[in-house]
Amino acid sequence: MTPQEIASEIIDEFSFFDDWADKYQHLIDQGRSLAPLPDQYHDDAYILKGCQSVVYFASDSKEGQLIFHAASDAAIVQGLIALLVRVYSQQAPEDILAQDAQFLAEIGLDKHLSATRKTGLAAMVTAIHDAARAAR
Repeated sequence: MTPQEIASEIIDEFSFFDDWADKYQHLIDQGRSLAPLPDQYHDDAYILKGCQSVVYFASDSKEGQLIFHAASDAAIVQGLIALLVRVYSQQAPEDILAQDAQFLAEIGLDKHLSATRKTGLAAMVTAIHDAARAAR
């Protein structure tokens, strides 16, 4: 699937929920389903700057696609990471750069995250796009 198709799938999933408590629970559930972070990335060198919570972030390249590894100590942030990894991981750098993070606003996260969480989310998206630019 393309990043746009995956983003559309996420928008559809969140549209099933009418109230934000259910949307937050779905976000947390997404975080719980994220693959565990490989041990080699549990190192200060992989801590993403700009996040209120501790976020480990790394990328690898395999057969022309980027694979993102990330984890957080906070449930909501782990859910945000899961959404970003779902959309951007295992994609070609050009496809990653062509897909903005507007889908997060479309599910309403821009209105329901604290300012510090928004800053951290922007840092994650920037790190993903930086990795894609570096891999071209």
